[in-house]
Amino acid sequence: MPTPDPAPKSETTDAPDAPRTDAADPWERMPEDALNRPGLAGRGPGTGARTAPDEESGGAGKGRRGGERGAADGADGADGADGADGADGADGADGADGGERAGGVFDFLPSPVFVLVLGLTVFAGWLSWRAVEMDWAPENTSVTPLIPPLFILLGWIVSCAVHEYAHALAAHLAGDGSQRGGAYLRLNPFGFGHAFAGTVLPALYLGLGAFGLNGPPAFVDWERIPRGRRVAVALAGPLASLVLAAALAVAVSVLVPPGNDTTNWAISALAFLAFLNLTSAVINLLPVPGLDGFEVLAAALPGRPWVSAVRLNALFGSVAVFAVLWFPVLRDLWVGLFYALFRTVMPNPTFEGTVFLGELLLQFWNA
Repeated sequence: MPTPDPAPKSETTDAPDAPRTDAADPWERMPEDALNRPGLAGRGPGTGARTAPDEESGGAGKGRRGGERGAADGADGADGADGADGADGADGADGADGGERAGGVFDFLPSPVFVLVLGLTVFAGWLSWRAVEMDWAPENTSVTPLIPPLFILLGWIVSCAVHEYAHALAAHLAGDGSQRGGAYLRLNPFGFGHAFAGTVLPALYLGLGAFGLNGPPAFVDWERIPRGRRVAVALAGPLASLVLAAALAVAVSVLVPPGNDTTNWAISALAFLAFLNLTSAVINLLPVPGLDGFEVLAAALPGRPWVSAVRLNALFGSVAVFAVLWFPVLRDLWVGLFYALFRTVMPNPTFEGTVFLGELLLQFWNA
């Protein structure tokens, strides 16, 4: 009886079993460097969209690894966002150091506004030197010069900008990084944080009292400056005004040597600007709120709560000082002291009269 053939064996193949689609994670099969392509950093696991499938498939280990990778990708994305913010901040935004500005050499160059004002000042001085208004007027007519007062006003605005620049530069060197790139450090008198007190008020003092007095320096962050350096920051402005006064006085002395006299409008205006800067340097040494001398006093009184309150109202102190000095008796007294100083120090005794002519040119409405 024939033997039955054995049952045929099932054919085997080398192909692996097809993966189950319900438990497979396509993110596990993606190359690691694929997630570094732009636009895919936020699509990986760990963003919340892959949590449910991992939990449904029961792959706790895969879900944990995916979450860790997603967290790393999210951190990379956050770093990229911070880098973009930092790039924007490099264009002039405030940094994370509490208001310090980051930039290049342009943060210390004079602003175009200051260059324009300085150019107009030089041009008005040249017109005053040439006395062009005498040529413009018809013959045998009286002339009220208007360009020399403009020259004095523009020169005084430039002097105030230099005064405040000295404060800002000293504050920057002493540790106040917020000055970098600002209007004070770039000599922009129309960009001051307190434009009225820094530019308009000194011009009003000039027109009403015909003497130099700057507005209150309310822009320095004194808390950033060590106490031992605050005196230098406070005295930097008066020192700059004193240097300007000396430079202008020397220029007038060279133009009008001893034994000579002049009625040149430009030279008289320069002599009067020397007088304005000298009075500004001396008056600002008074220990009164709104003046630089008060900050010298405040440096010796640390931790006093009333100092901050007084600084907020420093404008009233500056106006009060001007009102006292504007009183006719007191004004004649202390202005006479400056004229006596000119007679003693200046080599040409006519310097006093040249300053007085500059004052007459300024107050043309009294002519």
